[in-house]
Amino acid sequence: MSKGFDELISKVGAKKKVSVAVAQDAPVLEAVKAAREKGIADAILVGDADKIREIAAEIHMDLSDYEVIDVKDVQEAAHTAVGLVHSGKADMYMKGLIDTKSFLKSVLDKEVGLRTGKPLSHVAVFELKGIDHLLFLSDVAFIPYPTLEDKIAIIEHTVQVARACGIACPKVAPLAAVEVVNPKMQATVDAAELTRLNQEGEIKNCIVDGPLSLDLAIDAEAAKHKAAEDRKIVGDADVLLFPDIHAGNLVYKALVHLTECKNGCLLTGTKAPVILTSRSDTFETKVNSIALAAIVAEELQKKSED
Repeated sequence: MSKGFDELISKVGAKKKVSVAVAQDAPVLEAVKAAREKGIADAILVGDADKIREIAAEIHMDLSDYEVIDVKDVQEAAHTAVGLVHSGKADMYMKGLIDTKSFLKSVLDKEVGLRTGKPLSHVAVFELKGIDHLLFLSDVAFIPYPTLEDKIAIIEHTVQVARACGIACPKVAPLAAVEVVNPKMQATVDAAELTRLNQEGEIKNCIVDGPLSLDLAIDAEAAKHKAAEDRKIVGDADVLLFPDIHAGNLVYKALVHLTECKNGCLLTGTKAPVILTSRSDTFETKVNSIALAAIVAEELQKKSED
């Protein structure tokens, strides 16, 4: 089990290949350069070749190490870049200087996209001071008000990422304001149903215990104080499943801006890992996200070989 991103990066096997859509973006190129230097991934840069060369010169990036595909039109560049992943010429797909809506449109393209028929969701992975393992948060950025069916898919996607990171049987905490079922609080009803489905083998490869308040999920002392030590999760959750995007996004931003942490993010529910970072994300977050994608791509490759 990887306890942090440095350890996670050290476990990346053979370099993977990331296809970057509209690659003429300095922060993304810097992250791609660092990922190559760390032995995580090589890259195919799709976009305006003249602008890519100009930026590369500014950041001292040797483009002879990369394949550059010159496509000036933004939509066409995304179509070309995602097609490389769809055809197996690249292992993962990354957003460059393109708006999120257009990027997602390429992900869902019926001909060359990465759709699976399952809901897309977003997982954020954190290395936090005071917690001795990686913490997986979902969904914090994609599905506004997940239904029970959405939550089942979110668990499936997030557990896949956690297992790729070395957690054999992740502990999943469906969060709510309270840790008992209240029919007037839908989050608690959904959490209890998810727990039942896990107990009956419908949700596999993990332990689901909910509803849980956030303190019970991540703080063992809280479990003691609340006499909840008989729960399957007593402050040692690996996955925090949020009731809606508001709760998830608020916790995500509180961690990023108020704590000492490292993090990375992935879009899940796709045929291959998708790196959907924000322009406000740090350089380190972008590199960590590429590393996460490489780890997941490696796991998917092993499954396809089996």
